[in-house]
Amino acid sequence: MQPRLVLACLMPVDVNIRARQDFDAIIVEGKSDMTGDQVVEAATRHGADAIMFTNTLPLSAEVIARLPATVKVGATSSVGFDHIDVAAAKQRGLVVTNTPGVLTECTADHAFMMLLAAARRAFEYDRIMRQGWRYRIGQGDLLGVRVTGKTLGILGMGRIGQAMAQRARGFDMKIVYHARNRLPPDLENGATYFEDFHAMLPHCQFLSVHAPAGPATDKMIDARALELLPDGAVFVNVSRGGLVDEDALLHALKSGKLFAAGLDVFRDEPNFETRFANLDNVILSPHVGSASRETRNAMGFRALDNIAAVLRGAGPIDPLWR
Repeated sequence: MQPRLVLACLMPVDVNIRARQDFDAIIVEGKSDMTGDQVVEAATRHGADAIMFTNTLPLSAEVIARLPATVKVGATSSVGFDHIDVAAAKQRGLVVTNTPGVLTECTADHAFMMLLAAARRAFEYDRIMRQGWRYRIGQGDLLGVRVTGKTLGILGMGRIGQAMAQRARGFDMKIVYHARNRLPPDLENGATYFEDFHAMLPHCQFLSVHAPAGPATDKMIDARALELLPDGAVFVNVSRGGLVDEDALLHALKSGKLFAAGLDVFRDEPNFETRFANLDNVILSPHVGSASRETRNAMGFRALDNIAAVLRGAGPIDPLWR
């Protein structure tokens, strides 16, 4: 008998095919991921051994408590896990896993694209062309800011932060960073470490966020942090919206303190703060940093690998608790 799975999130076709091959799977249909109530109902009805989901499902203590005892593992197809109550999962004995590593390069690509697009006013240029252009643009009009040779500050220097730094080096950018722990010299690769986050900010002509969400980082990018940046800095966030005080960011963008921002993540998704959409100096995307065929397949396959490993007794590949 195949192990039983509830695949609660919309996934690429290849991931669904593999899920059906390797598991007795209930797979969500339609245009929406399952809610917590729907996951509990499906897992109970199916006698599920595992659930697979993504950050659209808050795996709260309440949901975990209602899961049937048959469920041994929950695998999120994401690197972030702020939507999971890991302590509650551990207390119940529910193994929970994520998918680190496989989305690093794609997410860093997206972050650097957002940096370039924000700095060079890509949204405005594209809109002009779609409206038909047909008028003279002088050499003093629509000027962006140069990226090459500038200083990039990185908040969070894990896999994605390091990949972002590597891309920036291709533009001869100087790298400064803040993280909980300093990297060894071979990984630092010439970047300058700041133990004090606020001390780093005055050096950052560009600031890119790659830190996890949580109580320690909630609204870390606040009015004080933004004021410490140089005038005309560019801000990029493809990490988690919870790190940002969005009212403070809006003020910095409207006042001209920031030249521009590139935002892929927001405090409330998908119900994001639509005031950002009214600003010409913001480039927006709907939390799609990992959205390439190759990467989304790799993420789904990694989640399935974690589930299979746990159910055959080998232990999780990417555990969130031990």
